[in-house]
Amino acid sequence: MTERCGWCGLEPIYVDYHDTEWGVPEYDSRTLWEKLILDGFQAGLSWITILKKRDNFRAAFEGFDPNVIASWGEPEVTRLLGDAGIIRHRGKIEATIGNARAWQVIEQREGFDQFLWKYVDGKPLQNQFCTLDEVPPETELSKRVSKDLKKEGFKFCGPTIVYAFMEATGLVNDHLVSCHCHEKVAKLAR
Repeated sequence: MTERCGWCGLEPIYVDYHDTEWGVPEYDSRTLWEKLILDGFQAGLSWITILKKRDNFRAAFEGFDPNVIASWGEPEVTRLLGDAGIIRHRGKIEATIGNARAWQVIEQREGFDQFLWKYVDGKPLQNQFCTLDEVPPETELSKRVSKDLKKEGFKFCGPTIVYAFMEATGLVNDHLVSCHCHEKVAKLAR
């Protein structure tokens, strides 16, 4: 039997996410932004809730194109608040618009991918956790990244959200050493 990180359970959508996406190093600026936004929407909810609604989110948010979303205002907020296919939370929706504007500034200045990957010197941190209890909810690094994102104007990016984001996007390899993905993900590091 294939061994996986215990958090993903047995639901096919979750197993597929764990096996093909979670922890894989992501270097695309727009995709990194999308994942950070979705992690912000997850605050207070389970990731499976977001995962099941991810296609709805992508449709509602124009493919998560920050250059489109940055121009949005109250009409789009009102539209999204009426969309039962997503998480209808005014603060998170408004933060997404503001975060798109903050993304544009960083992307123009240095690239959002470069901004994030510099925190790990361009190489994913390779943890060697044996149990889920060893995996921290946040780290000193996620606190620093969170603080810097907030300085840039981002919202819904606290240290716990940022650490979950870093795990999901492969800045940190937190697959348990017993998981069949741990070594595979480690080899994907640039």
